[in-house]
Amino acid sequence: MLDEEGTTPFPDPRTSGPEGFVAVSRKLGLDRLIQAYRKGIFPWMKMDFAPFYWCWFSPDPRMLLFPDEFKTSRSLRKAIREERFEIRIDHDFRSTIEACASVERPTQETTWIERDMIEDYVALHEQGIAHSFEAYDGDELAGGLYGLSMGSLFFGESMFHHASEASKVCLAKLAEVAGRNGFAFIDCQVHTPHLESMGAREIERARFLDLLEDGLSQPRTMDWQKET
Repeated sequence: MLDEEGTTPFPDPRTSGPEGFVAVSRKLGLDRLIQAYRKGIFPWMKMDFAPFYWCWFSPDPRMLLFPDEFKTSRSLRKAIREERFEIRIDHDFRSTIEACASVERPTQETTWIERDMIEDYVALHEQGIAHSFEAYDGDELAGGLYGLSMGSLFFGESMFHHASEASKVCLAKLAEVAGRNGFAFIDCQVHTPHLESMGAREIERARFLDLLEDGLSQPRTMDWQKET
């Protein structure tokens, strides 16, 4: 159990099992979130029973997308070629994370993106750490994703779409921006067939933690909104 003040350090994720459970805490908090990502740990969900603590994970293996390995399907190439959506970066972070929280997902009964998480990630966005990629159809937000940027790494958190290909176009733009700016990888956390189809692959946690340490030592300075 991590303390309320955020001073308790996270355990070494190498000591956790394959499922990656590391710790629980009553709150998230900005400093704790930053500390977690720098150690390869992320908050996934709250317990589904009292006292409803946040659970922190560092799974083994880890799903990563290396920018030069991104794969585009025929339908995605068509959407990009036709400029079906206007892509904006950091235009409306709050609406993006709230859409990720509210969209219905077939494999989940409830969202793990709760109000306290939203407010903490919005605060990280205001500090220039969290970023959103957004696909617009006219003035309507049709899809998007958000995550954190640290060093030469991007930690993806969640995606949503209201229109076909909208979130994929955002991920394609993220991979393009990441590759252009020398990012080492995009952290996708855990395996899904959808991410695998777009080029993401699993690596052992020990290797991920080595890449993490290296990537954090290579800062990137960029104006995200100008990257579109």
